[in-house]
Amino acid sequence: MNYPKAIGPYSVCGVSNDLVFVSGQLPIDPATGDFAKGDIKELTRQSLRNIKAILNEQGLDMNNVIKTTVLLADINDFAAVNEAYAEFFKEPFPARSAFAVAALPKGSKIEIEAIAKK
Repeated sequence: MNYPKAIGPYSVCGVSNDLVFVSGQLPIDPATGDFAKGDIKELTRQSLRNIKAILNEQGLDMNNVIKTTVLLADINDFAAVNEAYAEFFKEPFPARSAFAVAALPKGSKIEIEAIAKK
């Protein structure tokens, strides 16, 4: 498995008809079970690599993503997150929401969830 297991009583993704709902992905390196090393850009990349691996298992890729939600511990990371995020998507970009939140699981700085269409 190229993505981390769920850290609670939920699935990493759910499928309904032609939609795949990917649960929020923390920047956990599946090889170590720890957060990826590096700055917010690298943490963003790891969360997106996890999403990509989950989608690949469903026979999809990042081009199938139609909506994402980005949760940030610090909204000041928004511009840096955008830089790393842009490495994973091309036009037409998926719709997206981004929020600053009070806290994320395991003290993470970022969590990203996605919806993809088959």
